[in-house]
Amino acid sequence: MKRGKKYSAVAKLIDNEKLYTIEEAVALVKQTSTTKFDATVDVSFRLNVDPRQADQQIRGTLVLPHGNGKEKTVLVITNSPEVALQAGAEFAGGKEMIDKIKNENWFGYDVIVATPDMMGELGRMGKILGPKGLMPNPKTGTVTTDVAKAIHEIKAGKVEYRVDREANMHVSVGRVSFSDEKLIDNLNALTERIVKVRPAAVKGTFIKNAVIHTTMGPSIRITFAGR
Repeated sequence: MKRGKKYSAVAKLIDNEKLYTIEEAVALVKQTSTTKFDATVDVSFRLNVDPRQADQQIRGTLVLPHGNGKEKTVLVITNSPEVALQAGAEFAGGKEMIDKIKNENWFGYDVIVATPDMMGELGRMGKILGPKGLMPNPKTGTVTTDVAKAIHEIKAGKVEYRVDREANMHVSVGRVSFSDEKLIDNLNALTERIVKVRPAAVKGTFIKNAVIHTTMGPSIRITFAGR
């Protein structure tokens, strides 16, 4: 793959044979951003799991200590929209919102939160919402009777982690403008959670490989000794 001059220049700062500590990687990743905008900092894990096994399909959510710098627009499907709007949701409503999505192909939001009583109607939208990762799910806290709490957590920087069919996991942990300390805190919190949800059936090294990188930037390999 042919790379641009900026990418090639910053890539020279990275020793591809080295496994960097989290502290070293965070300091270096900010130096290797090639964009003019405030780039996202992402971490990608390669885990020692078999996603074909039900007990190894790792999925959950975590409120990062400092958020990840992404402001999310929230739609709440509920019969009590005033509660959701007061809690900070940008959009809220019942069946009329479901009809708007269906009839107008409307996707002016980042997250959907729904109360359990609305999932019968919303569940029929699986073919529309599923491929976009927008279908509410109890495992991610987006199907709940406490919509105010769900909205607060989303606005505070709640992220979803989920292993894909190749046993990879990708999560945004901040922005280049974040201080080193904030990025380190977020990355440590995420890593601790991933290690905590390690399936009992997994033997040996759990995190096989991990890299951190910015939007359009080169990858930096991280070591997680003992994990």
